[in-house]
Amino acid sequence: MPKENSRAAKVIGLTLAGAGLSHFVVPQLYEGATKAAFPSNTRQHVYVDGGLETAIGLGLAAQKTRKLALIGLAGYLLYLTGNVVRKR
Repeated sequence: MPKENSRAAKVIGLTLAGAGLSHFVVPQLYEGATKAAFPSNTRQHVYVDGGLETAIGLGLAAQKTRKLALIGLAGYLLYLTGNVVRKR
C-alpha cells in the first residue's frame, strides 16, 4: 500500500477511534441517532457503539490489523443498518 493511503487510513482510523471515545464523554450527543436503531436501553447501546467504533478505529490505524478492521467495520455497518430497518 502506498504511503499516502497508509497515512490516510491511519488518520481515518484515529478519527473514528476519537469519535468512539466521545460516546463515553458526551453520550447524550449520540442518543438521538442511536434511538432509531435501539429504542430500548439506548444509553447502553451508545456505549457499545462507542466501544466498537474505538476498537475498529484503532484497528484501521494499525497496518497489521487494517484488513480485519475493515471486515469489522462492514459488519458493524450492516448491524446498525439492520437494526434501523427492523425498528421502522
